[in-house]
Amino acid sequence: TLIMDSEKINVLVVEPEKKPYMKEISSELSSLQHEVGGYIQAVYPYDEPVAIICDEEAKLKGSELNRVLRDEDGKIYDVIAGTFLVVGLGEEDFSSLTPEHAKQFKEKFDTPEMFMRLNGKLVVIPMEEEKVKAKKPSVLQKLNDMKTLDAPSAVKKPHAKEER
Repeated sequence: TLIMDSEKINVLVVEPEKKPYMKEISSELSSLQHEVGGYIQAVYPYDEPVAIICDEEAKLKGSELNRVLRDEDGKIYDVIAGTFLVVGLGEEDFSSLTPEHAKQFKEKFDTPEMFMRLNGKLVVIPMEEEKVKAKKPSVLQKLNDMKTLDAPSAVKKPHAKEER
């Protein structure tokens, strides 16, 4: 008789507003559910033998939006909410990511994304390195930054209060 020990697999964990990281977890369903915080849903958006495992109710629960999925043309077709995992696909179940896929998807999801609604559309804003570590800029700050980028002249209005 073959006794299956709960297998350990190496997965990529992608949390909202954080850089992805590798983690060794058990391949059992309960372990996968624990990582994503709910009932799991597996999505297979790539040609590579990998799956994205996410909480199937994350959007209903109002979990924080995490990363977008894009088609070959770079158009966004879905947004994953909540923490998700990128796992390898074995013969019959999920397996460890190969080192190549671990590197590939770590790079793919390396830049955390922020989301805001603007005129009924969802705007995706990549979070630059320093903003990930620092506190999040306010929506007002982002809008002001956008205004300065759109300003036709290079002259910026002086701020009422200058902090030094």
